Amino acid sequence: MPPLFSAHNILLIATRQIGDVLLVTPLLRSLRHSYPQSQIDVLVYAHKGDMLIGNPDYNQLISVAEHPNLSQYKHLLTRITRHYDLGISTLPGDRPLVYTFLAAKQRIAIVPKPRWQDNWKRLLTQHWTELDNTQTHTVLQNLRLADLLNIPRTYSIIPPKSAEPTEQLMQRHIPKTWQQRPFVLLHLLPQWHYKRWSQPNWQHLITYLIQQGLHIIITGSSSPTEQTYLTQTLHSLKGPILNLAGRLQFGEIAQLLPKSQFYVGPDTAVTHLAAATGTPTVALYGPTNPLKWSPWPLGHSQNCNPFQHHGTQKVGNVLLIQAPGDCVPCHQEGCDRHKQSHSQCLNQLSSSSVIQQIHQARFL
Repeated sequence: MPPLFSAHNILLIATRQIGDVLLVTPLLRSLRHSYPQSQIDVLVYAHKGDMLIGNPDYNQLISVAEHPNLSQYKHLLTRITRHYDLGISTLPGDRPLVYTFLAAKQRIAIVPKPRWQDNWKRLLTQHWTELDNTQTHTVLQNLRLADLLNIPRTYSIIPPKSAEPTEQLMQRHIPKTWQQRPFVLLHLLPQWHYKRWSQPNWQHLITYLIQQGLHIIITGSSSPTEQTYLTQTLHSLKGPILNLAGRLQFGEIAQLLPKSQFYVGPDTAVTHLAAATGTPTVALYGPTNPLKWSPWPLGHSQNCNPFQHHGTQKVGNVLLIQAPGDCVPCHQEGCDRHKQSHSQCLNQLSSSSVIQQIHQARFL
């Protein structure tokens, strides 16, 4: 059957954080397969579209500030208003729905659960699907928009790509003496404090991996906070450790990941990226709901959540290690309910138990 709407120009609105933008790529690929000749543009927050670099499924990336001023609003609205045949919002918020309404005559969207103050959002769209923020994985939630369009689903997450060949990339960043040595890629610091694993646990894990004959490559950003954290964590450790934080783009990380023996990281964008590349991925989860936000294993192509709500689990190439505690996952931003909070469950997740789980998964 043909798509519900014909469209020569499509705007996909994905004003989310970096990792969330990666989880939009199955929907984006579904659109490209069903609209091969159409212009497909993606609206993202400024500096949050790096996960789409090299992605062949869209034409233009449009950026808007997370909190636009009047001039930025004017520029955006001039750019998108009535320039599209079809507008698609992957978010139920006020601004994405307004952007969708202004951009196109034909509109579909994710909308919030019924509340009198949100009824207007349903009136702005021809077709909508209701947000399930607890029981449905974000990939599947996005793909319900493909169902509304009557187009086939594509479940693959598409990693960003670097224009530089992988071997050239490795020669530029990795010492020659490392070229034939097995290495593990680690990402230590998530964006928010409540998702952190402790420095002593990272130090113990790194020391153990080095004792097993593995080299260590660290990824991260160039932010002063992250650089200081990594310096403090790594300064007393001995052995083959290469800190590439701030030196790699996401597309470059995506090329290095499959070369690694496995990857370890918290609930962060690089962990989702590792899973998408097929790399054996160890994801350290605490308060986060894995039903909604687990890494999507490579090859998982069923209309069901890959992971259960509770417990350490291995699905495909992803080992999700859930922190201990009767309250886990609490779906909250840490014990103090804010992004800079601690999370007692992650504090109690020992490096010894993580090492044991890595062995049981046969990653080591």
